[in-house]
Amino acid sequence: MLRWLIGGGREPQGLAETGEKLLELNGHTQKITAIITFPSLESCEEKHQLILTASADRTVIVWDSDTGRQVQRISCFQSTVKCLTVLQRLDVWLSGGNDLCVWNRKLDLLCKTSHLSDTGISALVEIPKNCVVAAVGKELIIFRLVAPTEGSLEWDILEVKRLLDHQDNILSLINVNDLSFVTGSHIGELIIWDALDWTVQAYERNFWDPSPQLDTQQEIKLCQKSNDISIHHFTCDEENVFAAVGRGLYVYNLQMKRVIACQKTAHDSNVLHIARLPNRQLISCSEDGSVRIWELREKQQLAAEPVPTGFFNMWGFGRVNKQASQPVKKQQENATSCSLELIGDLIGHSSSVEVFLYFEDHGLVTCSADHLIILWKNGERESGLRSLRLFQKLEENGDLYLAL
Repeated sequence: MLRWLIGGGREPQGLAETGEKLLELNGHTQKITAIITFPSLESCEEKHQLILTASADRTVIVWDSDTGRQVQRISCFQSTVKCLTVLQRLDVWLSGGNDLCVWNRKLDLLCKTSHLSDTGISALVEIPKNCVVAAVGKELIIFRLVAPTEGSLEWDILEVKRLLDHQDNILSLINVNDLSFVTGSHIGELIIWDALDWTVQAYERNFWDPSPQLDTQQEIKLCQKSNDISIHHFTCDEENVFAAVGRGLYVYNLQMKRVIACQKTAHDSNVLHIARLPNRQLISCSEDGSVRIWELREKQQLAAEPVPTGFFNMWGFGRVNKQASQPVKKQQENATSCSLELIGDLIGHSSSVEVFLYFEDHGLVTCSADHLIILWKNGERESGLRSLRLFQKLEENGDLYLAL
């Protein structure tokens, strides 16, 4: 098991170390719904990064990241802003609520759409050709931004297309790479999209088994609540999409177009956030207050069992048709599948862990409903760094040569 420590790298003795509070940004009166950073342009000599936060109080506040000072408050919204995104190349940022607004660095409203939906935009990402894709209920709407030209000095945002392939509300949306993006819905639909022509590349869904012959275990599984299969969050690498599905974790291979590994009960409650770590590792946090680290490992596929083709079989809803699965079994008998192995369990929170941030050089920061923010350090890495610092100090003092 991995050894992760609270605070500065020492094993916790009684109470954990408390860190120094650098800045506290006070300004919103209700729940914060989105946060992003707005970096300076690369061509700008003076590097000055802004922080943008949106809230259920129907405001967006811009903060100076160096001082924590409130730069400006925007309070002209008619609904809660649920998502923010920055288009760095165009030096603009977008806010998504019941409509979609485009703003510049000076916080001027450049253009906006008409009212889209009472439910509002739940997620928003940039795709090629000056376009963005917005999740609105169970629809995806493609918008194109039109920048000022010699013929027109005005910005504009145009609706290009609506994608209606999801059957329920879309909860998750991320870019996989420059050529594709992925969406996940409340009923466990996973769709991979082509980012250039907006067509479906792959579709996964846990369909109900129509077979009337059900044993007791199957009946229990068919009675699971819909939120047990909701896709709450995604992360990805060059080969795989990692999905937080209900209480479980699933690894979907982009080339094979199927699930290659899963942990159906990775946590006791819904998984809220996941992220990749180096060395094929994955970290997840849950409503149950746990934070866990997993490793994706290859294993030889058993010849006696057909390879699951999607969420349907991974969740165990019914049995695979033996006759239909024979070609698949023959193809996959010598193929390698993978497993997600638990290698670390970070125990420190007493309530739902909502989100976390991972910094390769500084460790992991977890944020919980218990009002604690905990910094975790990799025990092995910290031990190595302490040894290195000790040798450096001995070398500076000349003690190292004496010892040798």
